[in-house]
Amino acid sequence: MDNLIFKYKHAKILIALRDNSQSWYLASLAKAAGATYVHTCNFVESCEQIGFITSEKHGKEKIIKLTERGSKVADMVASIYSELSSTQNIQRPSSPVSQPQKPPLPQVQQR
Repeated sequence: MDNLIFKYKHAKILIALRDNSQSWYLASLAKAAGATYVHTCNFVESCEQIGFITSEKHGKEKIIKLTERGSKVADMVASIYSELSSTQNIQRPSSPVSQPQKPPLPQVQQR
């Protein structure tokens, strides 16, 4: 379980679910967290199994909500990320793996 929550996108999913002003569907949750749909589905399923999240089917769509326990965890995760970013001024890189620089393309001379 320790590996479940402190991954960046997992934390963003939990933090996004704290916003009760909208209904969260898997696709909208994935977009808000910057995660893929499949990644979000897998994480939501894991959270449902441990009691952090409930889902309710509405036709083809699933509405995702935090349980009381999940809400407490999401609040703690948000607090931890807030504390880390304010005390250490952490900025998340755009990509977790730095990409090697590609050499410039050679110039083609026209005849």
